[in-house]
Amino acid sequence: MPPILDKAKSLVKLENLNPLAPLPDDALQEPEEELQMTLVEHLAELRDRLVKSAIGIGICTVIAFFFTPWLFERMIAMAPDTVKTLYFREPAEGFLTFFQVALMSGIGLSSPWVGFQILAFVVPALTRREKRLLYSFLPLVIVFFILGALFGYFVTVPFALKYLLTFTVGGLIQPLIDVGAYISFITTFLLWMGLAFELPIIIFFLTKIGLVNVARLNSYRKYAILAAFVLAAVITPTPDPLNQCLVAIPLWLLYEVGIVLSRLA
Repeated sequence: MPPILDKAKSLVKLENLNPLAPLPDDALQEPEEELQMTLVEHLAELRDRLVKSAIGIGICTVIAFFFTPWLFERMIAMAPDTVKTLYFREPAEGFLTFFQVALMSGIGLSSPWVGFQILAFVVPALTRREKRLLYSFLPLVIVFFILGALFGYFVTVPFALKYLLTFTVGGLIQPLIDVGAYISFITTFLLWMGLAFELPIIIFFLTKIGLVNVARLNSYRKYAILAAFVLAAVITPTPDPLNQCLVAIPLWLLYEVGIVLSRLA
């Protein structure tokens, strides 16, 4: 049989493998055969990927405009009873805040498309095994981001808002909140929580490609706990330990989940 047919036959067999099944040793670290690209060609491809990502975000933002009023209403409903009305003090602030919610929603909707563009640019530099793992983990990345945002929406953000907006120094001061600052606070908080929930997937992926192992992760546990509380102090805008623990403890538990997943790697 001609050599080219032998190679094609082996590639077909590789493609039919289960995504989580181990590849043969000679294929694990074998990079894909790609044509050498010049720096200008790489930059041109990067430009094309960025343009396609921007177009996807733009289309999804237009779609998000149709349900932005509902999202806006849900965010405002999170404010405690002490805040009766949100205000805007500049002519364009109301529209810009509305557009901010639509844009953030559009970015969320387009994240699979943007992620695909990033992968399409990065993947040629990876081995077959790394490509297969990366593609299989992509749905989990989206799922864990949504779980983190939902955790922030239902648990951490309400506690933070209640603490901050009811701190009236015995009734001596009353909150008069700008709608722009209020919406930015919530969207930023939810973004950080979504990113923080990616920790188990990152740990699992690093274990699968051999950069870390379970023993090393166990030895780093005390540093992970310290890092969780430091990161919680950055994410949470309140100085009270309760809200900090509401973020730090889930981060620590996510690290433990990553260790459990790594045992399966």
